Amino acid sequence: MIRKFVGGVAAALALIAGLWLMIAPFALGTQPENGDWIDITNSEFWTGLGIAVVGLIGVVAFVSAIYEDLLNRGLVTRRERPVEQPEPAPAAAPAGASSAELASLLAPLVEALREDLNNAGRSGEHRQNGTAPLVGVEENR
Repeated sequence: MIRKFVGGVAAALALIAGLWLMIAPFALGTQPENGDWIDITNSEFWTGLGIAVVGLIGVVAFVSAIYEDLLNRGLVTRRERPVEQPEPAPAAAPAGASSAELASLLAPLVEALREDLNNAGRSGEHRQNGTAPLVGVEENR
C-alpha cells in the first residue's frame, strides 16, 4: 500500500514537472512575446507535454490500484447504482372524455371536501388528529 502511495506521489510530481516545463518559457520570458516559437520553447513545451501525459497516466493508474487495494481489504465498499425503474404511465382519460364527464367524476370528491370544511368550521376546531386538535381555536376571528 505504501509503495502504491509513493508511486502516486511520484507520478503527481512528474505531472507537475511536465506542466512547469510547458509554461516555463512563457513564464520566465525566454520566449519572445510576439515572435514564433524558438527552438528552446519547442523543446521544453513538447518534452513537458510528454512528461505531463506520462505523469497523468501514472496518477490514474496508482489511484485505481490504491482503490482496488482498499476494496480488497474491505475498507471501502463499492457503491451500487440503483436500477432505474421505468415510471408507469399515468392513467389517461378516455379518448372521448369531455370536461363535463371529468367534472361529474370529481363532483363527489369536491362535495366531501366542502362538507368536511363546513363541519370543521361549525365545531370550532380546525383539524383533528385523534382527539386533540392540531391547531388551537382562535377566539377573535
